[in-house]
Amino acid sequence: MELRPFDPARHLETEEDIFYFLEAAMEGNDPKHIAGALGVVARSKGMTEIAKKSGLGRQALYTALSENGNPTLETLMAVLSALGLELTIQKRAA
Repeated sequence: MELRPFDPARHLETEEDIFYFLEAAMEGNDPKHIAGALGVVARSKGMTEIAKKSGLGRQALYTALSENGNPTLETLMAVLSALGLELTIQKRAA
């Protein structure tokens, strides 16, 4: 039996999948985890396509959107826009 590492990008097929995946990533308030999750979503859509739409370099995206990455707000906004998403603010539940 051959085992391969689990790749969540292969299982994000719908916009709803992506929404819930990112929503779960945001719950932990861990910037590195959020960056990594956004990288998974970008890979699920095709990193080359996201790079073109965002105007950012593909390799720079791989680096910034890794678990060890630290994307700037500018990169974050460009990637979200390329994915058809936006950053919003809401009050936390008490």
